[in-house]
Amino acid sequence: MISDDYSFILSIFVGMKDDFKHKGLRKKLVDTLKMKGIRDERVLEAINTVPRHLFMDSGFVGHAYVDKAFPIAADQTISQPYTVARQTELLEVDKGDKILEIGTGSGYQTAVLLELGAVVYSIERQNELFKKTSLFLPKIGYRPKKLIFGDGYQGYAEEAPYDGIIVTAGAPFVPKPLLAQLAVGGRLVIPVGEAVQVMTVITREGPKKFVRKEYGEYRFVPLLGDKN
Repeated sequence: MISDDYSFILSIFVGMKDDFKHKGLRKKLVDTLKMKGIRDERVLEAINTVPRHLFMDSGFVGHAYVDKAFPIAADQTISQPYTVARQTELLEVDKGDKILEIGTGSGYQTAVLLELGAVVYSIERQNELFKKTSLFLPKIGYRPKKLIFGDGYQGYAEEAPYDGIIVTAGAPFVPKPLLAQLAVGGRLVIPVGEAVQVMTVITREGPKKFVRKEYGEYRFVPLLGDKN
């Protein structure tokens, strides 16, 4: 969690501020997300708190609070705010939940999860993004439990089981290691498909019982890894 008086710290470390203009734009973004159907007030408050403009390349900062995805380093993207909010809403995070994030990217989704009080483990396949985000997140007050450079298809068995697993890239199938690392009662939120993905929620109801539901089509960058 970050306090209300962090703007000065941001200006020192990042060279950018989170001022009244940015906060006003975030409020408008939250209003847009409400109109699009996001109902979880805790998720909306997290979106209203996290300074998305700091997670974007300087050339796109003016678009930070438009409800669209935009490019970041390593040919990846920062997800559309609606998509971040919807995936987070579907994950049903409670404070203290242990969450595994597959695809750290810019760290924006990580920050939203931290605002909800989650204990976050996050895996990134792109070394450029892993290094950048590992330095950046603590500088603006967000401290996940662990950032891992590795293969998202394999999850992170060392800290399993997880109350929730969220995948922020398109997977052609549901990786079996992620199912195995999900706690009973836990939820896996994953976009499944090739060119177009279907947002899929898998709830583990028992040691061998998984219930699957689908929530519409999305477009994500592909999940990278060995796919074994």
